[in-house]
Amino acid sequence: MKLFDVYPLYNVTPVSAIGSVVTDDKGEEYWDFYGGHAVISIGHSHPHYIKRLEDQLHKIGFYSNAVQNPIQEELATKLGALSGCDNYNLFLCSSGAEANENALKMASFITGKSRIIAFNNSFHGRTSAAVAATDNEKINAPINKQQKVTFLPLNAIESFKTEIEKGDVCGVIIEAIQGVGGLDEPTTAFYQSISKLCKENGVVLIADEVQAGYGRSGKFFGFQHHNIAPDIISIAKGMGNGFPVGGILLHDSIEAKYGMLGTTFGGNHLACAASLAVLEVIEKDNLIENAAKLGEYFIKKAAEIPQIKKVKGRGLMLGLEFDFEVSELRKKLIYNQHMFTGGANNKNLLRILPALNITEKEMDLFFDALKKELK
Repeated sequence: MKLFDVYPLYNVTPVSAIGSVVTDDKGEEYWDFYGGHAVISIGHSHPHYIKRLEDQLHKIGFYSNAVQNPIQEELATKLGALSGCDNYNLFLCSSGAEANENALKMASFITGKSRIIAFNNSFHGRTSAAVAATDNEKINAPINKQQKVTFLPLNAIESFKTEIEKGDVCGVIIEAIQGVGGLDEPTTAFYQSISKLCKENGVVLIADEVQAGYGRSGKFFGFQHHNIAPDIISIAKGMGNGFPVGGILLHDSIEAKYGMLGTTFGGNHLACAASLAVLEVIEKDNLIENAAKLGEYFIKKAAEIPQIKKVKGRGLMLGLEFDFEVSELRKKLIYNQHMFTGGANNKNLLRILPALNITEKEMDLFFDALKKELK
């Protein structure tokens, strides 16, 4: 048996990692400025993270959600306090796609309706409703297209108003910063307008914070830059620092009923231990503040490079836009400079998603490497 091809693979085989440095099977070191799709939030092999998981393994690693699990309550309390969203209830699952799937399902349960509004260049996952709400024909199979999804331009309020007032929309799903789509953002005026229209029309507003959440934008959640309160918030990626975990936060006004949602692996003991470790390190080391500070430093350094046409994003969810496709530049950064970076649907965009505890000195190394390859 061989593996099913998922991505075109770079010829690098990581075998260990610590902080922002990844070591391959030949002993070569690479700087990680991508965090495995924004997953590594507190750095690889953080000692507190390792200890939390080791301690939990010595107790119990897994049991189903048919029994009491106090560590889930501990996680919900800590997440509510640190994020400022303590008036929400937490449902735990195992991935961002599963989080968005359940968020969309809840929107339909709550309203009794079935149409979704999503936005051009969005990415919400690869499960049924999540992929239907993803603006990417390559991954949207015919079976997914049975879902009722309307895609609208980001920041086009009149188009949005026309669609939501038709009366058949159950939910609106939006990223505070589009990840795969290329780091475009809703304006504050647009986000606040759609929030108001959702409330007026009885539509559930879902904030997809799978990538922008957990401090990456310089606030705990990306939507917090816009002073709005979504009905449902989806989370994953940086939540577990590599351990598969996701969830949705449902506003107190949403009534929980047995049977609406369920999961086998979601909220297992190890996933909660990993998630608590991440929150504890974020709080202790002021990593949200560091993300905001280092984002500003990044923009300042990028201004020194004339080939960079635009810097997109916030905090440590960033993109460098050039007037050429960056696939060859990414290869050169990996093979010549030993730097991991990411791409996006915008083929001219280099995506930068380092750990939230990255330092100015480490960021300088990235820009030195980038300058060498741009010459």
